[in-house]
Amino acid sequence: MELQTAAENKQVNQALGFHWLSFAYQGLTEIPYDSILMQTDTLKVLDLSYNILDENPALLGRLEKLSTLILDSNNYTSHVKFPYMPSITAMCINKNKINNLPVFVEEIWRKFPNIKLAIFSGCAGRLYVISQIPGLEILDDTEVLEKERVQARKTYRLQQSSLSSRKKKDESSRKHTHMQRKVNTIIRQ
Repeated sequence: MELQTAAENKQVNQALGFHWLSFAYQGLTEIPYDSILMQTDTLKVLDLSYNILDENPALLGRLEKLSTLILDSNNYTSHVKFPYMPSITAMCINKNKINNLPVFVEEIWRKFPNIKLAIFSGCAGRLYVISQIPGLEILDDTEVLEKERVQARKTYRLQQSSLSSRKKKDESSRKHTHMQRKVNTIIRQ
């Protein structure tokens, strides 16, 4: 029996050229990077749904051709940190532990700038999501309509301006506190 080296094994797997890889319903607590990363040149759809995953999927950023990421029914929270993946155009992340929609949506928008389809299912803040991810075409299996975009801009424009003024006040307060500490230090000397 002839043993294959890791490099030869990778060549064989790449020759097979998997476009879709599923690890659904495996009871995984860790992402099986060894198997997944052998498909960096061909993998377009990765299904890790119905597991017990909660780790930040940092190494998935190596999958430069991945366009669809399915993470339904895991233990991801609002604070998950994804790698920057401009190739992702579709993401499903139903039934996780996402309870802070603004934090989560900002992460999605920043790390998946070309996302067109998002399934968060049951997302109570549909207009909010639409306002924060302008290129979204389908949200929770429903087409994003132009009238929703208009309503989302009207509804959340005020929130964004009040958030930016609040941030400015917070920064000003921090600068003032920092200056006050410097003054107090100088006075004590």
